[in-house]
Amino acid sequence: MDPQAYSRRRWSQLLGSMTLLAFAGCATRLEPIARSLNSSRTGSDIALFALSLLDMPYVSGGRGPATGFDCSGLVSHVYQQAAGIALRGSAASMAKAARPVNPADLQAGDLLFFNTLGYSFSHVGIHVGDGRFVHASNPRTGVRTDRLDSRYYAARFEGAKTVLG
Repeated sequence: MDPQAYSRRRWSQLLGSMTLLAFAGCATRLEPIARSLNSSRTGSDIALFALSLLDMPYVSGGRGPATGFDCSGLVSHVYQQAAGIALRGSAASMAKAARPVNPADLQAGDLLFFNTLGYSFSHVGIHVGDGRFVHASNPRTGVRTDRLDSRYYAARFEGAKTVLG
């Protein structure tokens, strides 16, 4: 793909994602007051930054755009760059460091955990609104979005957690 077409595609994806987040933000008024406005704004920043990394390559152990990402590397990079929050280690160690969130109360930036390798908390993604999440999926597809209610991920979902607010 030529660079201009790639750039137009990325802007189109980002604009669509920003629109999605704007509509998802309308629902936050109905969510529990315990989650502060600052954490909502930070969560939106995290989600937008994660969406800006779509189509980056998947690399096992990858922790940055120069090398590519695995799932926990993507989450670590996004949280550090978008919110100044240091999250380190594997998906399982991130799950231990985060607080549970009721899936009905999901906000942009919350972490979603899955059992994709036959053991608990083996995969992590970032909720971006409208039942979608960004994650470093595999070497074939790289960083992408998927729906939480898709057959594959719904069957492997282990919980939502947050380190925000």
